[in-house]
Amino acid sequence: MNKRTVYIETYGCQMNVNDSEVVAAILEKEGYDYTEDIAQAQLILLNTCSIREHAENRVFQRLHEIKKLRGEKPDLLIGVIGCMAERLRDQLFDNDLLADIVAGPDSYRQLPELITIAENSKKAINTHLSDTETYADIMPYRVGNNRISSFVSIMRGCNNFCSYCIVPYTRGRERSRDIASILHEVEQLQKSGYKEVTLLGQNVNSYKALEGLGFAELLERVAQTVPDMRVRFTTSHPKDMGDDVLHVMARNTNIGRWVHLPVQSGSSTVLERMNRKYNREYYLNRVEAIRTILPDASITTDILCGFSNESEEEHAETLSLMREVGYDLAYMFKYSERPGTLASKKMPDTIDEETKIRRLNEIIALQNSISKAQNQADIGKTFEVLVEGRSKKNENELKGRNSQNKTVIFPKGDAKVGDFVKVCVTSATSATLIGKIDN
Repeated sequence: MNKRTVYIETYGCQMNVNDSEVVAAILEKEGYDYTEDIAQAQLILLNTCSIREHAENRVFQRLHEIKKLRGEKPDLLIGVIGCMAERLRDQLFDNDLLADIVAGPDSYRQLPELITIAENSKKAINTHLSDTETYADIMPYRVGNNRISSFVSIMRGCNNFCSYCIVPYTRGRERSRDIASILHEVEQLQKSGYKEVTLLGQNVNSYKALEGLGFAELLERVAQTVPDMRVRFTTSHPKDMGDDVLHVMARNTNIGRWVHLPVQSGSSTVLERMNRKYNREYYLNRVEAIRTILPDASITTDILCGFSNESEEEHAETLSLMREVGYDLAYMFKYSERPGTLASKKMPDTIDEETKIRRLNEIIALQNSISKAQNQADIGKTFEVLVEGRSKKNENELKGRNSQNKTVIFPKGDAKVGDFVKVCVTSATSATLIGKIDN
């Protein structure tokens, strides 16, 4: 087959980044070269996210921009893959034929067949959700120039059905990869020179291998298989974050001292409406366990404000929990109703936009002050930093992340990308640690 080129544009979470690499690997076997220049592509794929309305709107806008390329390339094929393909398949075809190919997250093996159908001027679509697909036998094609850190998917789908969340409907039910395939992929990354791997899942703590082993066992196996690599994982659901995982982290120094523990709300009544399956007290118990077993760990979170019927008192509970935990960083959003979820059917979106924005701004302002205080507490400490690249603002400075997943900026000296270096922190902002190499 003559070589053709594919360009993949990725939106959304780290799972989508990993999926794009799986897609690139599948198409490479079919004779496609991956390109980072959209003008050179015969096939353009947008890997999409449906978790928020804003993400979908960005994709529709981008599709209208890309469609203009058809004037220069009549044979150009445009595909929409991922979560948005699953949720909005009809609109993608009916809306002025924005896409030739629509493929859901479990349909990537069928992309070659879908491309053939589209080449024959037919709409090509497959959004079937699988109970078994994990792409365990496909070694992802590592996209981009980063050869320092990479993601390895350990499971797909979600069984939690939080009332506001679209993920179980677009990515299907939970299924875990076998441990052997995960370890093989991690070993291949090490052989290729990678220094860091992040294990991915919608809820990594519910990982369950066919051998009956859980996430704690998998995490320890990975850490011991590649002792010279830094190992991370995301995301953890608070209801499943057990002490066993924390003890594995404490025993293995190459596992990053960072726990991302999405809280969503600090109010037990809101958490119940969200169907999060834990309350404020249980969540704070998990935070206390992290602080006790891993006293040097950073804790980050996701916060969602303005959920159905959220009162000012419930909002205040979120602010008070933020102060009590002292998050190092938070990803903060206002609620956006997603069609098809339980909340969209049973819980009216009762909070007006002005109130949502005010509450979100209060959360952001508070978190900025907490992050600044947390980072300033690191002044004088020395951290091992994995160098990832040059600082955006100064070509004589490098940037990297420490074990706590905080960004560190420092004069480059003799260090180079891919090195682990000791950096002493001399100052800090709410977003960044600034230091110098400690010789």
